[in-house]
Amino acid sequence: MRGILNGMLGALLAALALPASAGTLVIESWRVDDKALWENVLLPAFARHHPDVTVKFAPTAPTGYDAAVGARLARGTAGDLIACRPFDVFLALYQSGHLERLDGRPGLQNFDRSSLVAWQTDDGKDTFCMPVASVIHGFFYNKDIFRRHDLQPPRTVDDFFRVLDVLKEAGVTPLALGTAEQWESSQIVYTSIGPNFWRGEEGRKALIAGRARLTDRPYVDALDFTARLGRYLPAGAARQTYAASQARFASGGAAIYPAGSWDIAHFSRTPGLALGVFPPPLPREGAACHISDHMDLGLGVNRHSKNKEDAYKFIAWVGSQEFADLYTNRLTGFFTLSHHLIAVRDPVAKQMAEWRKRCASTIRINAQVLNRGQPSMEVEMWAVTSQVLNGSLAPGDGAVRLQNRVEQGRPGQK
Repeated sequence: MRGILNGMLGALLAALALPASAGTLVIESWRVDDKALWENVLLPAFARHHPDVTVKFAPTAPTGYDAAVGARLARGTAGDLIACRPFDVFLALYQSGHLERLDGRPGLQNFDRSSLVAWQTDDGKDTFCMPVASVIHGFFYNKDIFRRHDLQPPRTVDDFFRVLDVLKEAGVTPLALGTAEQWESSQIVYTSIGPNFWRGEEGRKALIAGRARLTDRPYVDALDFTARLGRYLPAGAARQTYAASQARFASGGAAIYPAGSWDIAHFSRTPGLALGVFPPPLPREGAACHISDHMDLGLGVNRHSKNKEDAYKFIAWVGSQEFADLYTNRLTGFFTLSHHLIAVRDPVAKQMAEWRKRCASTIRINAQVLNRGQPSMEVEMWAVTSQVLNGSLAPGDGAVRLQNRVEQGRPGQK
């Protein structure tokens, strides 16, 4: 018996000493909701090109993802492919030696420089994640409600508030919007409508360079717009969650839903909802149009992966036309960042994608550089914009708070 046990123990130790089998990849991601898409669509499509490579999609809950994947990378237990959020958190992981430099790798040539910036070093010399997709911000509306009240999608700020007034006077809740979770007031109000006031990339880059301040007129105008919206919120908005806002709009309990394109798929499953969409309104007729076309997701290679060559095969496929088409059309509301020509099939998603042709794209104003330091600008913007929207903080005072946070986060300042 002892001889048998010794033999079994020896075989076990030998097996444990073997390296991880080549051709097995693990993808880390925060996109738990996309598990079925990866397992039923994307991974089988990749397997048709590389049948010898086994890939597993292993997501982590989004609220804990950044810390969890950072810890696993530090311990050497992370997957081979790492879903990358844009800018600073994953830039820090690259600078700490956890992600591979991808410059020159196949697939990367299919992206313009503007699509790479979220996953590059500040000097633009190193790219550490393959871009995957962006999301676009705008306003969904209930076409049936608009039709009943003889309303058209507004083009300008004045048009927008006239529409809200008509709805309110008719006893219709104008906006499906709450502030219980705070992020909506920042990400789908202030940083969505703001680019039309501060001229998109021009205003964003001026803040980073110190040539502009958040107390300047264009940025305060965007907060003034946010404050004006407060008059059209549903009763109990301060306690209304994101999910409750979705439910209110889906049920016809409000006419307009400030949103991101990621919500298209959710509302497309609502029976009887005639969903329309319009871009953020212009300050005045004839003004230049800007949209928040925010880089949302990239994919990098774990520098310590034992299956790095297969990981590069997968990364190259992520940069392909096939992947771009599948991702854009099967994950509705997420748009490829590549310059492949993709026919967007969902009508609402198609309409939002077409805004790129007549509007200049920009990203959330705080995403690059300004978020550095603690507490982050993101956290401060959630607090300030939700208080402005609720009417508990004046727009000018909110602008001062945000500018103070910018100054505290600049190098050499405390």
